[in-house]
Amino acid sequence: MSRLEDALSGFDAANADDPSTESVGGQLVPKELIYGQRMSARLAAFAPGAPETVQLAARAQHIRRWEVPRDSYLEGRAGYLKWRTDLYKRHGEIAGAIMEGVGYDVDAVERVKTLLRKRGLKTDPDVQLLEDVICLVFLEHYFHDFAPKHDEEKLIPIVQKTWKKMSEKAHRAALQLDYAPEDLALIRKALGSD
Repeated sequence: MSRLEDALSGFDAANADDPSTESVGGQLVPKELIYGQRMSARLAAFAPGAPETVQLAARAQHIRRWEVPRDSYLEGRAGYLKWRTDLYKRHGEIAGAIMEGVGYDVDAVERVKTLLRKRGLKTDPDVQLLEDVICLVFLEHYFHDFAPKHDEEKLIPIVQKTWKKMSEKAHRAALQLDYAPEDLALIRKALGSD
C-alpha cells in the first residue's frame, strides 16, 4: 500500500470506533467512518487529481469528532465557535499523528492541519476545494434528514450561508445532486429561484 492509502486506512480505523451509527445499505456503519468515506468519494468525483494533502484533509475532516460533544461547551454562538475551533485543532493533531506514523514529513502534516482549520477560504484554492466538498456532502447526504428538524425560517439562512461558502463550480455541482422534491424546493427558495 502507498503512504496515502496507509494514512487513509489509519483515519478509517480511528473513525471505526464511533459509537454512533448510520444505516447504509441495510448495515449499521459508524457515522464518522461513513462521513470520511463520503468526503473522499465526493472529492474524487468533484476534483479528480486533487492534491494529496486535500485528499488527506477530506478524509480526516471529522476524525474522532464524537469525543468532543457539542454539549460539552456553552450554548450559543460563542460556545459553538469555541467548540468548532477546538475541533479543528484536535482533528489536525489526530490526523497529523497518523500521518507521521506512516512517513509524512512536517510540511505535509502542517498543510493538512491548515486545511482542517479552514484558513484561507476564498483565497487558498485547496481550502476552497475542501469547503466545497464539505458543503456538497452536507447537501447530498445530510440535508434531507437535517431539514425536518428546523423550520423554514431557520433553514433558508443555513442554505444561503452554505451557498455563500461555495465556489461557482460547487454551485453547479450542487444543483445537479439528486434531491428529494421538498429539499430541492427549499434550496431553490433560499436561492431565490423558486
